[in-house]
Amino acid sequence: MINHKLVLPGHLNHYGFLFGGYLLQWADEFAWIATTLDYPDCNFVTIGMDKVRFLKSVTEGTILEVVVEKMKEGSTTVRYQVKVYRLHTEDDSDLIFTSEITFIRIDEEGNKMKLPTE
Repeated sequence: MINHKLVLPGHLNHYGFLFGGYLLQWADEFAWIATTLDYPDCNFVTIGMDKVRFLKSVTEGTILEVVVEKMKEGSTTVRYQVKVYRLHTEDDSDLIFTSEITFIRIDEEGNKMKLPTE
């Protein structure tokens, strides 16, 4: 799944660069959306963000491309890789962030549940 995000003035830290917390939030949000689309009618919560890497700084007005791909499926959990690129042109981009995010399926009471079988 591919999404885009525009970096606005309110997303910047006191040095004028993208605050890392926003990038973590967007990565989690877009990965959750991918999970929900892959498993309709299931509820998921984030249980881990691993291998988080901030590779390059980002400034105001930058268009980010967020690429989310499923990596691994367990009995109750699913893991996605998130890569974020800084777009320059349609044919030119820089990798600025990577992470692996794990979600667990839960029921209405918050108890873990098995993933649906095909």
